[in-house]
Amino acid sequence: MSKVIVLFNLKPETKVEEYEKFARELDLPIVNGLPSVKKFEVLKATGTMAGTASPYQYIEIIDLHSLEQLGKDVQTEAVQKIAAQFRSLAEAPIFILTENL
Repeated sequence: MSKVIVLFNLKPETKVEEYEKFARELDLPIVNGLPSVKKFEVLKATGTMAGTASPYQYIEIIDLHSLEQLGKDVQTEAVQKIAAQFRSLAEAPIFILTENL
């Protein structure tokens, strides 16, 4: 199955507490409730295995039932609203489409 990996940092003006509240109270419940999504997780980076700082503050993993259905889900008003909020908080997120080997 496909997964979407999202790598991002917060915008300089975004407070960590503000983003994490948004993630817990809105983003996680709404995205986990989409028909296309098997599981959605937001991870906070704590560093690299080499002991250096992570180049990204947060990683999202969206495990999908269907990439096609995700295309339909993102058209809904609820997802458009949550996506706009996310874009207002995150600096240039990178969305990576993946599949299992």
